[in-house]
Amino acid sequence: MDVLYGLAKDFVFREAVAFLKGKRALTSEEYRLLDDESRAKAFTVSGYTSLGVLQEFLDCLTKAAEEGTTKEQFREDMNRFLEEHGYEGINPWKSDNIFRTNMQTALNAGHYKSMTDETTMKMRPYWRYRTAGDGHVRESHAVMEGRVYRADDPIWDVWYPPNGFRCRCMVVSLTKKQVERMGLHVETDAPFDIDYSTGEILPKFPDKGFSNNPAKSVWKPDMTGISPELRKLFRERKQPEGGEAD
Repeated sequence: MDVLYGLAKDFVFREAVAFLKGKRALTSEEYRLLDDESRAKAFTVSGYTSLGVLQEFLDCLTKAAEEGTTKEQFREDMNRFLEEHGYEGINPWKSDNIFRTNMQTALNAGHYKSMTDETTMKMRPYWRYRTAGDGHVRESHAVMEGRVYRADDPIWDVWYPPNGFRCRCMVVSLTKKQVERMGLHVETDAPFDIDYSTGEILPKFPDKGFSNNPAKSVWKPDMTGISPELRKLFRERKQPEGGEAD
């Protein structure tokens, strides 16, 4: 299931663009100092330390969401910029990973904003997790396929997509009548396995680093153990009041 981006005037895409515009570029070293929730609000690309280069990556991604730039155009624009500044171009796989993961995050963040509107929550109080439904769905994500929970269930603080790099999963909202008509069961427990040798229940989680909801998280980096110099750096780059971020 390919996701199309850009050139959409609906609420979801406006919020997706705002989400990307609120990102903050950090070097990999700075990024690693953050907890998972804070990382969801930051942006970095492995192999690059220049904030100018990282910002260009972010600007090109924002352009893709805002103007409908394709992943091919994104790579072409970035390679032109990198080569002009003395860097080698990025390979297709890395470019695709950067593009898909960040665009899917922005799209889902915009969708979250739309689905959590007060009126929408009253009319469509149930959410259903959907995978791409093809042979490329990773097993760790397939455990959530088709599961329905209330929109305010805390499961979505952990399992709201994307739940891994290049994740194509999404969440759709449903009315009470739709849930009843389709005979869907509203879950209250997270997916889990059982260790039959011990009887221990083993909760299942998204891929490492994705067990959070970036659309809901706020920018609150854990400053414990961070040097005064880096604390000053983070304060200088603090997110503007009311900004949407990733």
